[in-house]
Amino acid sequence: MRFRPTLIDRYIIRKFIGTYAFALAFISVIVIIFDISEKIDDFVEHKAPLYDIVFRYYLNFIPFLVNMFTALFVFISVIFFTSKMAGHSEIIAMLSGGVSFKRLMYPYFLSSLVIFAFNLLFNLFIIPPANAERLDFQEHYIRNPFSNTNRNIHYQIEPGEYVYIESFTAWNNTAYKFSLEKFDGKRLVSKLQSEQAVWDTSFSGWRVRNYHLRQLGDSTEIITRGGRLDTVISITANDLRRRKDLYESMNYSRLNEEIALLKLRGDNSVKYALIEKTKRVTVPFAVFILTLIGVSLSSQKVRGGIGIKIGVGIALSFSYILFLRFAEMFVHTDTLPPFMALWLPNLVFAAVAFALYLKAPK
Repeated sequence: MRFRPTLIDRYIIRKFIGTYAFALAFISVIVIIFDISEKIDDFVEHKAPLYDIVFRYYLNFIPFLVNMFTALFVFISVIFFTSKMAGHSEIIAMLSGGVSFKRLMYPYFLSSLVIFAFNLLFNLFIIPPANAERLDFQEHYIRNPFSNTNRNIHYQIEPGEYVYIESFTAWNNTAYKFSLEKFDGKRLVSKLQSEQAVWDTSFSGWRVRNYHLRQLGDSTEIITRGGRLDTVISITANDLRRRKDLYESMNYSRLNEEIALLKLRGDNSVKYALIEKTKRVTVPFAVFILTLIGVSLSSQKVRGGIGIKIGVGIALSFSYILFLRFAEMFVHTDTLPPFMALWLPNLVFAAVAFALYLKAPK
């Protein structure tokens, strides 16, 4: 196989990339128009500045859309222009001219490689800071104030150091039924209990009120009571008011650090962080699989035009996105580990792609 692109290769690459870019721009404009119509009341009510709406929200909303609908854009693009080529007998002419179906796939996968690299670059470096700006805008002008509905929160904040909070109120940064335990191996060294602990930004620590402190030695026990005690531990009010989508705004190295910290604490939200980390690679990789399915489905000339093929393409694209969402549920229910669950849709659709490729007209 010659790896230097020929005239036909360059023709297909232009068609692929051009159709993908057009679909990307067209669908993004439509989604943004609908989003504006949905959120215009929030913008007016919260007096959002026009500059922030355009440059802080919608300019950073576009990379988010690209990431979300990449599979759909790629699949529809391949189905659309390949069906048109087949309808004009261009595919038949290429195969009759000695180009094998396997060789015909080369420019498609070369284009897929470009889109894959583009998407991976976006996922790892462009989208996280863009999401940070977008989410910050939403906090100020769109979303309702955060409310922590978690109860009976248990964290290991450091090896041998555990904190328990019955409930946390975000608007006044107050933890209720606060307890801090320290162990030396399996032996309890101290236990601090309080009805309330308030986060104080002046010294970035917790101000414990009406506390009860037990300190245990080898054969002694000291009990201290008081009205106020300031303590600094490696958990902040921001950790307790964190929304699940905050992980979308973290770059890859920061996300890895957060995952390690959440695992240490035994925080159940580590699942959201692991899902976000895995999706940054699995979703771009789906470009190759969906390209193969698209070419295999649309390379044959059929009567009735390309309407049916586009319909099938959209159905398969959305079934992939739906499968990906179901795969996330496997993680939350502890059915499968994140890496296996998030790669499962790609493996299933890769098998479908290979079967369709074998049946495609040669």
